[in-house]
Amino acid sequence: MNAPTAHRDPAGAGRPAGYPPARLALRPPTFPQGPVCGAWWPRTTDLAAELASLTDVFDVSHGRVTRVACQRDSWQSQPRILPVTGHTVTATWYTSGLDPHTIRLFSYGAARWDLLVVPPCSEGDTAARLMTAAADPALRLDSAALMAVGAV
Repeated sequence: MNAPTAHRDPAGAGRPAGYPPARLALRPPTFPQGPVCGAWWPRTTDLAAELASLTDVFDVSHGRVTRVACQRDSWQSQPRILPVTGHTVTATWYTSGLDPHTIRLFSYGAARWDLLVVPPCSEGDTAARLMTAAADPALRLDSAALMAVGAV
């Protein structure tokens, strides 16, 4: 089973060669936000290389992403400014207080989304279960709980 993939840039404008779409599953917009709004399965632990595919989706559907917050130990490097398609995103890096399997996205105004970050090394079936559970409006689990139960 392949994990859900979302991408809303059919023309590929501004997309460097070999830049794959985000593997992303989001809660339906008609449901209230839960502890997480969905899940993202990056291909590597290099946020600088991965973030543009995620912001491509959010910039179109939720407003331009301007900031992200991440757990420092979850990513191989911690740049403060991350270039993405058409703009830059400012990163805040936490050593505590933010789950290691969460990325928090902020857009203009007060909009905020917490996503479960499925570890890049996850097997496809495990990633698909986690992503489906994180996007399920009936479940109200945070990233730590989703990872602890493996979304079985």
